[in-house]
Amino acid sequence: MSDLFADIKQQVGSLKPSIVLPEGTDERVLEAAVKLATDRIVEPIVIGNKDEISSLADKLNLIISDLTIYDPETYPHLDEMVDAFVARRKGKETEESARKLLKDVNYFGTMLVYMEKADGLVSGAAHSTGDTVRPALQIIKTQPGIKRTSGVFVMVKEDKKFVFGDCAINISPNEEELAEIATATADTAKLFNIDPKVAMLSFSTLGSASSQETQKVSAATKIAQESRPDLVIDGEFQFDAAFVPAVAQKKAPDSPLRGEANVFIFPSLESGNLGYKIAQRLGGYDAIGPILQGLNKPVNDLSRGCNVDDVYKLSLITAMQAITQKATQV
Repeated sequence: MSDLFADIKQQVGSLKPSIVLPEGTDERVLEAAVKLATDRIVEPIVIGNKDEISSLADKLNLIISDLTIYDPETYPHLDEMVDAFVARRKGKETEESARKLLKDVNYFGTMLVYMEKADGLVSGAAHSTGDTVRPALQIIKTQPGIKRTSGVFVMVKEDKKFVFGDCAINISPNEEELAEIATATADTAKLFNIDPKVAMLSFSTLGSASSQETQKVSAATKIAQESRPDLVIDGEFQFDAAFVPAVAQKKAPDSPLRGEANVFIFPSLESGNLGYKIAQRLGGYDAIGPILQGLNKPVNDLSRGCNVDDVYKLSLITAMQAITQKATQV
C-alpha cells in the first residue's frame, strides 16, 4: 500500500493540484486537509463557515494557517458563480434557485471545479453518494462518448493490485452500459500502473450456462472488444476461470486472459458491492475508493464511515486523476 501511494505522490510531483474538500466542519476532513497542506503535494481548498472551522481546529489542536478556506455565504465571487451555474443548467435554474443551491457545500465546491478554480473534489464523509454525485452530473457532466459515470475500487494487498467495477453507482447496467464500464475501468487501472486484463464476470464461463443474465455479459463483452480492440477483454467468466490459471486452462484454454485477469467487471451493483467487501473483509485487501470515472473533471465519493487516512488517500488519487486528464486534453 505504501508503495502505491509513493508512486502516486511521485506522479503528482511538483504540479500540486488543488482539491476541494466541501466538508470542512468534519473532524476527519479537516485533519486530512491539514496533513495534505503540510505535505505540500496537494493544495486543499476547504469549504465551510470559517468560525466553525477555526473552532474545530482549536479543539483538534490543528494549525490551519496554510489552508484555503471558502465560505459560500461570504464568497466574494458568488455573483460570477451564480451566473455560470444558471448558464450551465440551461434554463433549469433561476438566479434565485441558483443562489439557494450554491449554499450547499457540494454544489458550491463542484462549481469551483467547473470554473477551474480547483482541479478536483472529494466529498462524502458526511453526505450520501447522491449528494456528492448529483452536482457533478449536473454541472461537470460526463466525458464525450461516456453516457454514465461508474465507481470502482482498487484492491491492494502487499504487491498485489486489482480493480473492481462497478461497485458504487449503476444498479443493473444493460449490455451497452456494462461494456462502457469495462473500458472505462481498464483506463482507470492504467492510472495505477496496472496493465489491464479485463474479465467480464458471471456465473457462467463462455457459455457453460445460458440465461438472460449470462447473455447480457457475453453481449457486453463483444461490444467492449469491438469498441476497444487495444484492450484485453474477455467473458463471460466465472471468477475462478478468470483468476486461477489451472482452472482457466480447463474452462477457457483459448482465452487471452489465461487466468491472469486483474480488472474484474461485475454484472450488477449487488454483485460488485458484495465482491469488493468479501475481498476486503475475508481476503485482507485494502479497498481504495469508490473512485468515480467518466466525468469531465474528477469528483470522488468517500464512505461516511471513512477515517482521516481515507480522506487523505482519496484526495491524492483525485489529484492524480486531475493531472492525467489535463495531460490527455493538451
